[in-house]
Amino acid sequence: MLDLMPSLGSWRPAVSGQLCAVATIVGTGGSVPRPLGTSMMVSEDGEILGSLSGGCVEGAVVEAALEAMRDGGSRLESFGYSSEDAFAVGLTCGGELEVHIQPLRAGSAELSVLAETQRPAALIRRLDAQGGVMVVNDPVRFRAMESEELAKLLGDHPSTLFAAAAQLEPLLQGGRAGLVRLAPPEGCIDGWMTTERLAMPPQEEAQPEPITLFVESRLPAARMLIFGANDFSAALLPAGQLLGYNVTLCDARPAFSTQSRFAGAEQVVTDWPHRYLESEAAAGRIDARTVVCILTHDPKFDVPLLESALRLRLAYVGAMGSRRSHRQRIDALLEAGTPLESLERLHSPIGLNLGAVTPAEVAVSITAEIIANRGAAGPASTPGFPSLRDSTGPIHPAPIHPAPIQAATQHLTQEDPWT
Repeated sequence: MLDLMPSLGSWRPAVSGQLCAVATIVGTGGSVPRPLGTSMMVSEDGEILGSLSGGCVEGAVVEAALEAMRDGGSRLESFGYSSEDAFAVGLTCGGELEVHIQPLRAGSAELSVLAETQRPAALIRRLDAQGGVMVVNDPVRFRAMESEELAKLLGDHPSTLFAAAAQLEPLLQGGRAGLVRLAPPEGCIDGWMTTERLAMPPQEEAQPEPITLFVESRLPAARMLIFGANDFSAALLPAGQLLGYNVTLCDARPAFSTQSRFAGAEQVVTDWPHRYLESEAAAGRIDARTVVCILTHDPKFDVPLLESALRLRLAYVGAMGSRRSHRQRIDALLEAGTPLESLERLHSPIGLNLGAVTPAEVAVSITAEIIANRGAAGPASTPGFPSLRDSTGPIHPAPIHPAPIQAATQHLTQEDPWT
């Protein structure tokens, strides 16, 4: 639905007050052309905004949407592939879709919110009979228990709000879409409290409808902050962008940071690293998805920067250096009062133990550790390739081939009695 909202305010059926229905993909299986949250609007005249599958099931969805507008009820339609029935509506790619179809009354609060909001960061829609929609402008910092709007959407039931928080916040803060089903509160039928329930015979007691929420969240790209302008950061910069990060390069030395090879970064900053990080955090431009890579390899920059970085809630903090420089950093940080539990979050020496030597190889090692660290409960590692911080021995292994090749070359230059 988020993709349609910028166009909805100028879509003629919505502007003219026609009855509409929104069809949204709320479940997928196998290979499907569009992800969860993809929506299509259908007007009572059959006009369409958006697409769900590129044509495979659109006709059937339009018919179901028109029927939903006629009877006023929402519905859930399933589409798959049937090799037995050549005329069945389905996906030729072999996947499965669950599509929720909900009529939106002309002039309804839901349609007004959808039409008036241009580019929301996230959306929570209530799909059960109660209905309702809310916009979340800052998904990363959204706290369900503190949201009066969410409480109102759920019917002002504290127990339901508490249950919703555990499921909603990971979806919103992770920039994902998903369906959330909540058990209705005790004494609640179809979302409304009733005092008549106790007087009803058990066989006649109405079954309360579960609360069903659909969440869509789109976050801006996570940030990668690279500190230190050198050959390694020049290689890491495009590697970070390849992973989808918004990359900033920071160095306190203008002669290094202003080199043209760093011009491809989204931001290039000349400032003391710890001062820049602290100012970005104070301005709210750092969040729990932010990755910090410290490649300066200079204690006067590294130690103050690590003190600041390890105080923040960040996805990853890594620092380049030898095992000797790592021990010296740890001693300096402990002396400065950095807690031991904070030091456990530090990836130093930085990267997975892939045997990387060149700047390009080191960039692969660092990005591999960042990927492995996402959502990991313990130290990031892959089978056979532990983090450098969790392994021992030289960071750069001794070369294998040069010595034998050199020996063979020397052999060819000597007189051989067997030839």
